[in-house]
Amino acid sequence: QVQLVESGGGSVQAGGSLRLSCTSSGYTSSHYCMAWFRQAPGKEREGVAGIYSSGGVPFYSASVKGRFTISRDNAKSTLYLQMTSLKPEDTAMYYCAAAEVYCGAQTYVKYWGQGTQVTVSS
Repeated sequence: QVQLVESGGGSVQAGGSLRLSCTSSGYTSSHYCMAWFRQAPGKEREGVAGIYSSGGVPFYSASVKGRFTISRDNAKSTLYLQMTSLKPEDTAMYYCAAAEVYCGAQTYVKYWGQGTQVTVSS
């Protein structure tokens, strides 16, 4: 049974930091491109950051570049998202995702987590 379980969400004030984690099981996550997506109320889900199975240079959306850092620990089957300098507009449900090749768009995602809520107050 494939599972992606996110944790680390919560409520913080603007300027604060949070670290999200996503632990995978039931499949070999080290073979997958892994990503974080988010969805704010009334908005479409959008890609935030992604990292290929081989590592390499991660990719980020323009809105989070320089503030968020994605990383992975394949030995622990865990994906991370370090979020700093948080803004109210970062408020959203954050989802972990896995794709076989490219994970920068929802179309290619094979597995999804259930999401973890991040709320940033001004």
